[in-house]
Order: sequence, then C-alpha cells, then structure tokens
Amino acid sequence: MHRAMRGLIQEVLSDVRDNGLPGAHHFFITFDTTHPDVQIADWLHDRYPSEMTVVMQHWFDDLEVTDEGFSVTLNFGDAPEHLYVPYDAIQTFVDPSVEFGLRFETQDEDEPTDPTDDGHDEEEMSEIPEDHTDAEVVSLDSFRK
Repeated sequence: MHRAMRGLIQEVLSDVRDNGLPGAHHFFITFDTTHPDVQIADWLHDRYPSEMTVVMQHWFDDLEVTDEGFSVTLNFGDAPEHLYVPYDAIQTFVDPSVEFGLRFETQDEDEPTDPTDDGHDEEEMSEIPEDHTDAEVVSLDSFRK
C-alpha cells in the first residue's frame, strides 16, 4: 500500500515538473529529517532536527523526480535552498486545494502492535495545521488524464 501511495506522489510530482502546478494546487509535504538519505542544509537540519514541513506553491525551482525521491529548490525567507527527500522519508503529502492527503504510518519494531489502535494518534494530528485537519479522501480518478 505504501509503495502504491509513494508511486502516486512520484506521478503527481512528475506532472508538476512537466506542466507546473495547475490552478490553486499546492502541496504541504512533511518528512523525517533524520532519514539517512535526506539532504538539507545544516541550518535547516538544526532548526528541524526530527521533521520538517515544506510548501510547494508560489515559488520552487529545479524540481527533479526519480524512482527513489525528489529534489527541489525552495525559498526560505529569501534564501533559496536545495533539498532532496526520498519517498521513504515522507510522512504526509497534502494538497489542501482539493482536500487530498496521504499519511504514512510508521511503527517502531520494538513496540507491540495494539489491535485496538485505529491508527489515529491525537498528538500527530495536532501537528497538522488546523485548517487542514478536515481533509477528506477523494477518488484517485480525479488525477487520471
């Protein structure tokens, strides 16, 4: 399931690379900055030691999409920074303009699995901006050409 969802992210980002962002579409991408293959500037890693959310909306450059991840240059307060994010490091991928979002659950191998756990961690939900917590699942057919 995660492989298919990451494939969808690759397809969406490839379309953005080739055609730009259509209409009001924009993405909030949260990723694990401790992932060994993440490449971000040292000052960004110092500021976001465990996770970081970036927004692809008005200005981005050099978007490259591969089978393993994507790289892009984003503007951080008039300071363009190039970063590389492997798909395995992505925790959430949200397009609020169409109320679409993917969230990747991770489980520590040392923790026993609780069969009554519904997969919704209240603490995790509080990290998503308040205006994005009401997103609904949409049909993937809307992304097909």
